[in-house]
Amino acid sequence: MAGRQYFGTDGVRGKVGEAPITPDLVMRLGYAAGKVLAAAGRNGAERPSVLIGKDTRVSGYMLESALEAGLSAAGVDVLLVGPMPTPAVAYLTRALRLSAGIVISASHNPYDDNGIKFFSGTGAKLPDATEQAIERQLSRPLKCMVSRKLGKARRIDDAVGRYIEFCKSTFPAHLHLRGMRMVVDCAHGAAYHIAPHVFHELGADVETLGADPDGFNINDKVGATAPLALQAAVKRHRADVGIALDGDGDRLVMADAAGTLYDGDQLLYVIARHRKRAGELRGGVVGTQMSNLALEHGLGKLRIPFERANVGDRYVLELMQKRGWQLGGENSGHIVCLDKHTTGDGIVSALQVLRALAETKTTLPKAAGALALYPQVLVNVGVADRSSALSRPGVKRAVAAAHADLDGGGRVLLRLSGTEPVVRVMVEGRNGAKVRRWAEHIAAAVRKGA
Repeated sequence: MAGRQYFGTDGVRGKVGEAPITPDLVMRLGYAAGKVLAAAGRNGAERPSVLIGKDTRVSGYMLESALEAGLSAAGVDVLLVGPMPTPAVAYLTRALRLSAGIVISASHNPYDDNGIKFFSGTGAKLPDATEQAIERQLSRPLKCMVSRKLGKARRIDDAVGRYIEFCKSTFPAHLHLRGMRMVVDCAHGAAYHIAPHVFHELGADVETLGADPDGFNINDKVGATAPLALQAAVKRHRADVGIALDGDGDRLVMADAAGTLYDGDQLLYVIARHRKRAGELRGGVVGTQMSNLALEHGLGKLRIPFERANVGDRYVLELMQKRGWQLGGENSGHIVCLDKHTTGDGIVSALQVLRALAETKTTLPKAAGALALYPQVLVNVGVADRSSALSRPGVKRAVAAAHADLDGGGRVLLRLSGTEPVVRVMVEGRNGAKVRRWAEHIAAAVRKGA
């Protein structure tokens, strides 16, 4: 990602009203993307067509209009679907044989942030080369097409129904959720009018939470990144299970009847173990540098290969494709099942967990109980010079001493933040007291060198 002005690891993101999330720049971004897509062409089509979806932030109206104007000026037709989860845009782009899909969302961030991310015609994240081409085009003047070549825009009225049916199709036809009571927390986000219907139509008795968006309350004390509301609701409604998504619907956290939470590592383990026992697991599992060591050890006992990618679902997906594996994810709740979808999908991932529970006639705590996560301590240390922070002798000695003391029973990870002048110090292992002691010791060494 080095040398890019606008694109990060997941599209273009920032605070609304500040570059790059301003109406003029987003219009230029739409135009630049349109010009790149028009030059690439697709299946001999006369002109490219692009799908635009968004989450429930109030700024989505403004940014949608700006993108539409830029794409139209470049001669690209636009299909609008309104609020839709990020994975829904990926699916619809592929199903409708379009040139690309665009999502207006800042995922789990507060309402006053927003972002623009792209999918290719195959429903995958855009390759680096295409993003670089869009950045180059952004530096060139905007030259509107003549009127007869302008793109047109229209709305797709049945997008919600199409996506609900797709999600249901990833759950085996011989199974149902009748007799299960669940709470579904939509984070006042893009899945508010989709997720409850998926689980209800499969037979579950559904109580909803975070399903009343007003443009400002997305991710506000609800959803996968604020699960206290889910825990309380599960106990209040005496539900069997709770499901929490984030603002754009690609992240998943679950809770059991007691309100105990299960993160991405635990849910990934439940899916992988079930598929292994059913003879359906192709290859191994991809995690990230932040995946709990217990997941690696637990999969190892099942003789399931495990590899770590850099943090970010983009990198998880890249490694999965490189290995030819179908299952991967992050402890934050991004889970990718490539045999079901081209990208991470909170609803689809929840259905894979529920399938494992239904087919083995067990509960979430019993299914996930075989994986006891190791204590993990993360300390953020502010530094003035990130370039040398990790190479200082004192830091290296502290890390080496921790590795020797943990002796294979833990991990130490130091990484630079991509957005802040911060070093993230992570230590994990079987012994919680030892883990915390070494995390504090290494953080002090980083702070001393800073």
